[in-house]
Amino acid sequence: MVNPDGGSASPAIANDTVRRGRKANSHYRPREHLTEREVEKLIGAARGNRNGQRDAAMILMTFRHGLRASELCELQWSDVQFDSGTIYIRRAKSGTPATHPLLGDELRALRALRRQSKSPYIFVSERGAPFSVIGFRVLVRRAGVSAGLPFLVHPHQLRHACGYALANKGTDTRTLQAYLGHKNIQHTVRYTELAPGRFKDLWR
Repeated sequence: MVNPDGGSASPAIANDTVRRGRKANSHYRPREHLTEREVEKLIGAARGNRNGQRDAAMILMTFRHGLRASELCELQWSDVQFDSGTIYIRRAKSGTPATHPLLGDELRALRALRRQSKSPYIFVSERGAPFSVIGFRVLVRRAGVSAGLPFLVHPHQLRHACGYALANKGTDTRTLQAYLGHKNIQHTVRYTELAPGRFKDLWR
């Protein structure tokens, strides 16, 4: 298998993307989300890539906005408003779109990419084509290996990481539902149910 920048994926990574005869997710990783510290390690590892500025920004944006891989790859410069510091998020799976604020580190990363961009898409391969979902999956897996994480990492773990991080910061369920674009609030409840912060003051 070849990644969008022309390099070959390692056999272990390539074989794991084959769905036929694939084992349950629990066989590959102990949980379906990453911690904030693990996300930081992933971003740090991605910065060491040949296109580290782009790769780190992709992981940061996916985590910060709870993006699915397809939503990330479809982001265009027309979605970004630098003057107001916002980005328009179109959700897959009939999810609810929303406008999200961009923090300073995201704005700096996006401005740096914008200066050298010739495509309407924010994230592109070295050939100038929109970054692919498969390519992003390989990128995240490789970053996980480089970061020394003890399990194979999947892009959707970044979306779940966003949900759990915000729930643990005390974000109410309705706000979290709107932020992640869930049409069904039951998909959001799992984050608040497992947030350890809700038990923080029980013994005080």
